[in-house]
Amino acid sequence: MEHCLFTEPQQGFRYDEQLAFARAGEDAGFHGFFRSDHYMRMGPGDPHPGPTDAWTTLAGLARETSRIRLGTLVSSVTYRVPGILAIQVAQVDAMSGGRAELGLGTGWFEQEHRAYGIPFPSRRFDILEEQLAIVTGLWGAEGTFSFEGEHYTLEDSPALPKPVQERVPVIVGGNGPQRTPALAARYATEYNIGFQPEEVIAAAFDRVRAACAAIGRDPETLKLSVALPTLAAPDEAILTRRAGALGRPLDSFRNGVNIAGDADVIREKVARLEALGAQRVYFQLMDVRDLEQVAYLGEALAG
Repeated sequence: MEHCLFTEPQQGFRYDEQLAFARAGEDAGFHGFFRSDHYMRMGPGDPHPGPTDAWTTLAGLARETSRIRLGTLVSSVTYRVPGILAIQVAQVDAMSGGRAELGLGTGWFEQEHRAYGIPFPSRRFDILEEQLAIVTGLWGAEGTFSFEGEHYTLEDSPALPKPVQERVPVIVGGNGPQRTPALAARYATEYNIGFQPEEVIAAAFDRVRAACAAIGRDPETLKLSVALPTLAAPDEAILTRRAGALGRPLDSFRNGVNIAGDADVIREKVARLEALGAQRVYFQLMDVRDLEQVAYLGEALAG
């Protein structure tokens, strides 16, 4: 089982705070640091200092960390054209010595698109499919690469630079009943489902396994993962304080989906997810400044 940190820097965290968080995760033994790719705070609160660009951040972390894997959960297809995205990710992969991973999704937060003048088309699943085909096609092409679709056309691209890894992991996620599993089966190395109870996770895993089988892909070649909001602490007092730092009462956080508890609670939850087929868990920690929580969670998972 792989254990990864996952956070939401658009809520108000600077690059240096993300660097400290990623390094704390590396020291605590986590497999990866993953961040959202958003440009505006969600919910009430002070929006300062403003957003940090996900792939610019990961490029910096590539040079300032040594082991932890680095990626997005997930980048929106509305933000970047696929040819440029392929170059950005390949460059971060080289800068990190082969530690980059790309999560790619349709995008959903319309308000941030309006705020920053980013187009928000309605047929984003079609765009996602074309971007997945282009990005993986560029990385895998031995010569030039061309593509003609409804949304993008590439003519004799040199398909450079190439990533350091033979194949950069590509994560496709969501709880859609048909198109999401089909896209994951065709293009992804990992399928992720987040923020759902265990029975929904189990059903989603079954659907994506069936989608693999339908196209002749061995389902065992697709990594299955889960992302869940997490509060970790040795006692109720610290849990309550950490929930309060997020502007929530602890009872509201314990909703049958999230992880909230001590080492025993955390390990029991991870064991249940593993029994469902999960091979990686993303622990969403919202307070990037709380490095003590990172250390405690790492100790709990190692115990």
